[in-house]
Amino acid sequence: MVVRKLRRAGGADVAPVTAAVVAATVAVTGLGGCAGAADAPPAGAVVASGRPVSDGAGQGRAGGRGAEAVRAAADALARAGTSKARTSMEMTTGGTRLTVRGEGGYDFRARRGRVQVLLPEDAGRPQRRITEVFTPGALYMKNRGAGVPADKWVRVDTATLPDGNLVTGGATDPAAAAELLRAARQVALVGPASVGGVPVTHYRGTTDIGAAAKTASPQVRGALAAAAKGFATDAVAFDAYLDDEGRLRKVRHRFRFANGAGEVGVESTTELYDFGTPVGVRLPPSRDIYAGRIEG
Repeated sequence: MVVRKLRRAGGADVAPVTAAVVAATVAVTGLGGCAGAADAPPAGAVVASGRPVSDGAGQGRAGGRGAEAVRAAADALARAGTSKARTSMEMTTGGTRLTVRGEGGYDFRARRGRVQVLLPEDAGRPQRRITEVFTPGALYMKNRGAGVPADKWVRVDTATLPDGNLVTGGATDPAAAAELLRAARQVALVGPASVGGVPVTHYRGTTDIGAAAKTASPQVRGALAAAAKGFATDAVAFDAYLDDEGRLRKVRHRFRFANGAGEVGVESTTELYDFGTPVGVRLPPSRDIYAGRIEG
């Protein structure tokens, strides 16, 4: 995929991994727009559960309470502290579907996490794992490839990415995934469900990246503000699953990009479990940060 190059201190160009880290397989040349309100039921509609949809202003008692709970999901995660995380990012283009999966842990108070991302096989080459560390304002990647030594890390300033790292690393930062919901609207109560054996309530709706950036926690505000500028439209469809304590157990965001000859659909899913599990995330030392030129 083609992205804008970032310039590191010292003059070296850094071209980060882009949408779904499948740069070697799919070429996305621009951000043409996210999935919009058409992906969610319109206000006043009736969903499968028979419950009304909130229009974002709290209309519909059940829908209004659901919208409030969804918007508060990021705060509930901060109270929970830490959790393990599973991620999945599916990209569909030209009839081909590629999936990038990840697993790790996240500290919602420190806004730091570590995920092992497994890339799909590419042209007969075996699957490759990339270690990613999420921090406020930066994404670190190890085993990046493209000329970077295996023992070195690449650091990317998320506020300089046109998508704010919502899809660039192949795994959406769990804090950003939750903070996006602060601007949830048109929230529909789909009904009870289960995630990993835990009873949850399933909600569906759309969110607005620009509005979320204005109300997000300071640690992720810059990245979301960058995404609001980079996407052609701020509307993103979502499915959110909350447990009885209001904690986000699973969230799925659906993005759509223009790709010159057509459209690329990206579906990012984050699943959270084992809340309270200790999560230790160390930042790579400066001597291990690669400062050379990346091939692509």
